[in-house]
Amino acid sequence: MASNRIERLIDAPAGQVWDAIRDLGALHTRLVPGFVVDTVPEPGARVVTFGNGMVVREVVVDVDDARRRFAYSVRAEGFEHHNASNEILDEGENRCRFIWIADLLPDALAATVGEMMGQGADVLKATMEKAAGSLLNKD
Repeated sequence: MASNRIERLIDAPAGQVWDAIRDLGALHTRLVPGFVVDTVPEPGARVVTFGNGMVVREVVVDVDDARRRFAYSVRAEGFEHHNASNEILDEGENRCRFIWIADLLPDALAATVGEMMGQGADVLKATMEKAAGSLLNKD
């Protein structure tokens, strides 16, 4: 089984980043605009449309506010297995660490999924830092 792990330090408060991650219907507006172009909530899941045209159904496994951890599983053609998690760790007053782990089969999808995760993490970082900067500059 292939496993991808992406980490990014984000210059934004952990609570602010977590609030955007846990807003499950707003990937395309609050968290990764452009990388994700549409998010349609369903009971216990969401349908995600990526900027590259890929559409997947993500089954929500857990949203843990205490640990700032979101776990989900992708259901889409070509995947035999997929489980992933996003976690936010506090790294100081206005800084956090974003950790995204995905385990999947077949192994042949690992490079494509890993590349998409890297792109998504970069967009997430830029979006959250811009939002944090806007909030900090209002004070």
